[in-house]
Formats: sequence, structure tokens, C-alpha cells
Amino acid sequence: MLLVYTQKQTPRLDYSFKHICTRILGYSVSFTSVIETFIAHQGPKLSYGKQPMGNELFIQAHGLLFQQGLEDVDITVSPWEEGIGFFATGDKSVLPFDIFSAAFFLLSRYEEYMPHVKDELGRFPHQESLAAKEGFLTQPVIDIWAYRFQKVLLEQFPSLETHKREFEVHHIVKTTTPFEFSQHGFLRNFVGYCKDIFGLRFKKVFTRSRVLLRLRKDAFDTFTWIINASKRNEAKLSVFFLLGEGFTYWEDLNAKRKKVRLLVKQVADYTHVGLMYSFHSLTDIDRLKLEKKEWEDLIHRSLRHTMNDRFKVGLPDTYRNLLELEIKQDFSMLYDTKIGFRAGTCTPFLFYDLDYEIKTPLIIHPVCGTTEALNEMKVTEQETVLNELIKNIKRVEGTFSFVFSNEDFTSEKKNKWWKGLFSRIETNA
Repeated sequence: MLLVYTQKQTPRLDYSFKHICTRILGYSVSFTSVIETFIAHQGPKLSYGKQPMGNELFIQAHGLLFQQGLEDVDITVSPWEEGIGFFATGDKSVLPFDIFSAAFFLLSRYEEYMPHVKDELGRFPHQESLAAKEGFLTQPVIDIWAYRFQKVLLEQFPSLETHKREFEVHHIVKTTTPFEFSQHGFLRNFVGYCKDIFGLRFKKVFTRSRVLLRLRKDAFDTFTWIINASKRNEAKLSVFFLLGEGFTYWEDLNAKRKKVRLLVKQVADYTHVGLMYSFHSLTDIDRLKLEKKEWEDLIHRSLRHTMNDRFKVGLPDTYRNLLELEIKQDFSMLYDTKIGFRAGTCTPFLFYDLDYEIKTPLIIHPVCGTTEALNEMKVTEQETVLNELIKNIKRVEGTFSFVFSNEDFTSEKKNKWWKGLFSRIETNA
């Protein structure tokens, strides 16, 4: 057990230290404000505050973890070895930066509570983030800091046991449109026929007809391939289905259709499934409750994992709604058009409510990218960016979580690259 001496114990202090020490490094940690208890402790220990008491292991505190409420935070990002750091400390500190205050700033999404310009969908855009402005968005900086902190601990306490974790791959598949033509109803298929004919897309007219006549499988129904490919590379797999109102008319699918419901049940027999909350329900707790009930009635299990359509997260209300609904884990913490770590970590973390100053039981899974984000890049850049991202995560033995769509695995030539990517990222790669 690591004992931390601090003059003031706060929820922020507990939250930040336990993410770095426990969730990343695997050490239990406790706190004391009694000097005699600290001196008598025979195991690894350090003090955290403004000044050291003597010659003990000491990390100088920036002060953010002892505050309450929101204040403008002056941040200067500086180089640190191969990465960056902020909240610089003095000469007496064993670390040149207060990594615990910095980690809290990123994990709590402090900057998302401050005034900022939202995008056209009302989301926090990556351009407003400190990580994007300072160029460290693709680095899991909190995990990197944690291992530098561990190095300092081992130098001071050589007998300290290390807890090695393993690199993991977690494939996430979002499904807003499980079928391209099938199950869309007469009116939408009729409109589709008209658009394709007037657009001279006769090949699509032919394909639509064959699907509707059940002469070929719907192209978007790629779930058998997804499950089999995931089994071969032993990666974790989670599939999220949208059952509520679609964001657009063309995405809106009647989830009460027998084939749609059967598909969800079949996938749930083989892997983890979750609900994608519809975009237009995210601010309406009653609609969220209805979607949850429909999901649980369908698969006869409690809803535990969710994702928001278009990855919209409005803090703190979005996560407070999930807590009220007793959701255990969320997968919406990402930027849909930018590769990187929105919260600066590749390790699942707990949602901290800055308004109430409490650590909640809701687990947030940080996702580092989507196929849409890679599509924003030149083809020549995609491989380089992905390899660098995976390299950064492997350095800290973290989790590579990436969002695909069922539409990425159709037989079209352009999707060959996505199939290869999904298949080749292995936990032992």
C-alpha cells in the first residue's frame, strides 16, 4: 500500500491518485493528515503539498486538487522527455510537474465545463481542447505520467511490487443502419428507387431489387463476419444498436420489425451488446427511459453499456442521466472526426461530477478513434497515424478502443482496408 501524506484530503485528491496509482499501476493507496502515522508507516510513502516536511519523497501540489468549483486555470504546456507536462513544480519535487492535478484536469473534462464554442450538433469540438491546441491529442499522457511516477517509486522503494497489465484491443461496432434496403418499408424503398433511377444508379436499383426479393443478403448485414473475425484475433468486441429515432429520415428504422429484433438477439448470443441512445433523446430523461425499457424487453437483460448517437456528451447532464438510469459503462468519450484521447488516458475511468464534487460509479471507456476520423485524413496518412497510436498505447500496456460501423465491412472494394484493420490488430501483435 502506498501512503500519501497531505494536509487536506479532498474528493479530487482521492479521485486522481486512485486513477493513476490503482487503476493504472495497480497499487492500493490511502491518505493521512497525521504526521505520526506517516512517519510510522514502513511501506512506500510520499507527501503531497506545498512544501516537504523533511527528506521524504515529495511531490509539490499545484493546488487544483484542493479547490472547489470552477476557476480559470492558467496552463503552460512544456516538453517532458518524449512527451509533455503541465503544472510545473519546484526543485524539491521528485517530479517536474504535478501529474495528479494535470490528470484531474483532463479526466474531469474541466475544460468542457468552461465557456467554449460548440459545434453544429452542440458538442465540445476537439479544436477547443488543450490537447489539440498543444499537439498531444494522440498521446495517452496520463498513462505515460503514471509509469514515470512508478519509476520514481521503484528508485526510492526497490522492493515495491509491480503489477504488469497487458495491452488489449477492444473493437466497438456502432449500428445505426443494420440493413441497407431490407426492413426499410415500402415508402422509403420507393423513394430510394426513384432517387436511384433519376440519378442513373441502375446497379443500385438492381441490387435493391435482389435484396427485397431475397435473392441476395443485405450488404449492411455484416455481423456474422464481424463476430467471426473478432474471434480469430481474440479481441474484445462490443456492438451497439440504435433502437430509437434515427438522426435522419434514412437512418430511422422500425426497431419493432421482427428481423431487426432477431438480429439484435442473435448478436447478443455471441458477444457484448449495448444500446446506442438516439441523438434526439439525449436531453429527455423520459425518452431515455423508454429506450432503455425497450432494449431490456428485447434481450431480457439489464442495460449496462451505452453509447450516444453522434457521440454527443454534454457535461454534466448527459452522464447524470445515465447515472439516474443506473447505466454502468459509457463509450461516448471521443471525438468522432479526430483521432486521439479526449480525456488524455487509454484506461477506463470514473466520471467525476465537478458541480457536486463527487466521484460517481459510472465507468467511462476512452475511445481513441473512429473510421470516420480516419476518413478525414489522406490515405497515405492513415497507416502512419494508426501505427503511432497503437505504439503509444502499447508503451503503457493500455487498451486500444476503436469504433467501426457495420457498414465498414461490406464487400465494396473501398472497405477492404477496414476489414484488414479489424482483423489484424491482435492483443499479442
